Amino acid sequence: MPATCGRCVERRAVTKRPKTGDALCKECFFECFELEVHETITKCELFKRGQKVAIAASGGKDSTVLAYIMKTLNDRYDYGLDLVLLSIDEGIAGYRDDSLESVKRNELNYGLSLKILSYKDLYGWSMDEIVKKVGLKNNCTFCGVFRRQALDRGAALLNADVIVTGHNADDIAETILMNILRGDINRLQRSTSIVTGNGDDQSTIPRCKPFKYTYEKEIVMYAYFKKLDYFSTECTYSPNSYRGHVRTYLKDIESIRPSAILDIIYSGETLAIKEGVKLPVQGVCSRCGYISSQNICKACVMLEGLNKGLPKLGIGKSSKVKIIKPFTCRKNKCSCEEISKEAANTNKVT
Repeated sequence: MPATCGRCVERRAVTKRPKTGDALCKECFFECFELEVHETITKCELFKRGQKVAIAASGGKDSTVLAYIMKTLNDRYDYGLDLVLLSIDEGIAGYRDDSLESVKRNELNYGLSLKILSYKDLYGWSMDEIVKKVGLKNNCTFCGVFRRQALDRGAALLNADVIVTGHNADDIAETILMNILRGDINRLQRSTSIVTGNGDDQSTIPRCKPFKYTYEKEIVMYAYFKKLDYFSTECTYSPNSYRGHVRTYLKDIESIRPSAILDIIYSGETLAIKEGVKLPVQGVCSRCGYISSQNICKACVMLEGLNKGLPKLGIGKSSKVKIIKPFTCRKNKCSCEEISKEAANTNKVT
């Protein structure tokens, strides 16, 4: 006999919430899902009336549901926000070009304007070209660094006050685990915050995560029951990423203990840092003006490495990269600028 919705006790239950274990009908599930996101937005004071909000839209399930929810809640609760879609084209053939078609359809369906920026236009390199240079081992590092900066650049072009991203509870729990495993205390602090970037300088725009406490499985169910138009194919390069291994580990834990995702987030939020531990001081890049804890930001270091034939230059800690004296190219007997220790050690020239 079909189960009855545990909330309205009238309609037939169609899903069991992974987060709470409650059996709900579609209508009650929609109401619970939307109300929880609304409460996250209001309790955390993510927006102010009149702000222009750039929705990071990739065409995937998270960003598609985010755009739909932001549009729905903005109209229902009269947030008074000016919503726009912002998409980044990394230049991955057969993946990003197809997913952007979903974004374009959502632009029409939701009545929101859309701005698309590409890596090729911003940096002179597409991800397909980068992968040919760096291989599949470190490609996600390049993509993540460039994408973060590209979103800020796009939001600045739109004169947006805030960027919203579709990062969900699973994503944040994965990031917390990754930073713990790497011993990266500085990033661990930022990854647990629902808002990053305070907007005190011109190098960054505040970005927030309305789905911080929302399970990925519930986002998938919401998109399915609402019949939303999204692109579901995984990035062709992501299976080789470090995050992919952490995600598999987290899913194994979740299958045994569903509350593990929120427990990890809570642990990350409450971890204390030992007194006396020095954290990097955020400044701005001397080249592009983007926020950075180093004199030259990661994106500029990586871009210079690509342009000078040293694709591994930006991999690892940026503090290891430093300008040193010019050296003589043994092949052409010409003076070339050595931009890292790696160049000298590997005899690679530019």
